[in-house]
Amino acid sequence: MELLKPSLANSSPFTPLAFLDRAATVYGDCPSVIYNRTTYTWSETHRRCLQLASSLVSFGIHPGHVVSVVAPNIPAMYELHFAVPFAGAILNNINTRLDARTISVILRHAESKLVFVDCASRALVLEALSLFPPNSHSQRPVLILIADDTVEPSLSSFTADFRDTYEELVGKGDPGFQWIRPNAEWDPIVLNYTSGTTSSPKGVVQCHRGLFTVTVNSLIEWAVPKQPIYLWTLPMFHANGWALSWAMAAVGATNICVRQFDGEILYGLIERHGVTHLCGAPVVLNMLANSPNRKQLRNPVQILTGGAPPPAAILLQTESLGFVVTHVYGLTETGGIVVLCAWKPHWNRLEAVERARLKARQGVRAIGMAEVDVVDPESGVSVKRDGSTMGELVLRGGCLMLGYLKDPDATSKCFKHGWFYTGDVAVMHPDGYIEIKDRSKDVIISGGENVSSVEVESVLYSHPAINEAAVVARPDQYWGETPCAFVSLKSGWEKKPTEKEVIEYCRAKMAHYMVPKTVVFKEELPKTSTGKIQKFVLRNMAKNMGLTQHKSRL
Repeated sequence: MELLKPSLANSSPFTPLAFLDRAATVYGDCPSVIYNRTTYTWSETHRRCLQLASSLVSFGIHPGHVVSVVAPNIPAMYELHFAVPFAGAILNNINTRLDARTISVILRHAESKLVFVDCASRALVLEALSLFPPNSHSQRPVLILIADDTVEPSLSSFTADFRDTYEELVGKGDPGFQWIRPNAEWDPIVLNYTSGTTSSPKGVVQCHRGLFTVTVNSLIEWAVPKQPIYLWTLPMFHANGWALSWAMAAVGATNICVRQFDGEILYGLIERHGVTHLCGAPVVLNMLANSPNRKQLRNPVQILTGGAPPPAAILLQTESLGFVVTHVYGLTETGGIVVLCAWKPHWNRLEAVERARLKARQGVRAIGMAEVDVVDPESGVSVKRDGSTMGELVLRGGCLMLGYLKDPDATSKCFKHGWFYTGDVAVMHPDGYIEIKDRSKDVIISGGENVSSVEVESVLYSHPAINEAAVVARPDQYWGETPCAFVSLKSGWEKKPTEKEVIEYCRAKMAHYMVPKTVVFKEELPKTSTGKIQKFVLRNMAKNMGLTQHKSRL
């Protein structure tokens, strides 16, 4: 046995890029991407990606260079997930909703050589480049404009700031280009920046092996069939759409691209294209459940939701319309799905409310993960499996990032004792299913008691008038901190509840120390581009309200 060694034939590096070659062969004449009046087939997408990669190499892009993209969910964004690494470069998708200062920081930190810029983000990126230090002209990346007739009828606004347009690069490229395969599966393929809501954004580096693993993992765990109709409601700039950009090529899906959407647009696209699958944060579920255009579906639509624990009330409303929701968990640092609420058939016999409660849990490790646990963050010892003892969620497996770019201290802080420490506070239930209670920074400590903002929010979401809810800590003179609830109301609600009524509603449904002492009504809660409520904004608002001065529990 000891004489048997790896060879060139049996040790080809894993990479999700090869999925496109296969898709062009198996699904060549089938639609790959649909966007407004534009439709491509898989053979066309394959050819366009090769041509674009060829042009990138002609531009002087070499293996290891970073190529950035500032664009929404449009065909070019999808193609760049293959074309950039086809050229051996590292793909860096940038959130279109970031401010110019943050984008400038990212471009300099990543040392981007070239940036593809959607026409709607042109002014934003130009402002970001203007913030580069005066003596850094040689470090400024080349700009390529992604034109779009649905946004700009002509290229009359094309300026000398841009070297070329996207379609011109595609047209110039060689369709017979041999794409550059990784030398090793540990070679970097993408650089994704964390949100940077509490500090400077951190650059998460993922390798070919990790994204291959998480891609296959997602297809198996979600039980995705061949040739689904996938609606891109999840931004591709958010962890590469949870790695589903590559996964959809593996199964020959039809990718329905959309720049922006609301409930009416979503239901229209679902009906027009026969959508079978989509992803999104709980805000997407909320949008579907509470849209004035909501309707009973003709056929079931599978939804993968994550990014924040979905309130049981929203799960209940969404599934009553015919959507089938799978709750998952992942981070930018994991590249995609690593924990999911694996559903047990006998749970279908339970009452709807109990089913929703179970589905709101994050669940168990996906098959591509080696181990998942909840531990005491100080000792590293596993917590009791009692559903109430809180600890930190830790992960171990091939999907995890290589580390943070140019930040060894941050990398070593989250990789310790052979685990990746997520910063999420969770419990382990007796059946082995994990439930996240909060981010560690979002736990409210009131009079020595730990208050889970997620649990309080779940009760608030069950109120018939409340559309959105977020709970943060407000400084309190007596208790140290007390829960402060920010809520928005459903449109068309006749009688607006008062602060006292909402507090009394909560008081009847939870331990009194958990009840919000303050309720703030807002038209809409601040969110990230992926629909996560920006609690750091709300925490600042609560802090600026000043100290509460309650002397006893409600």
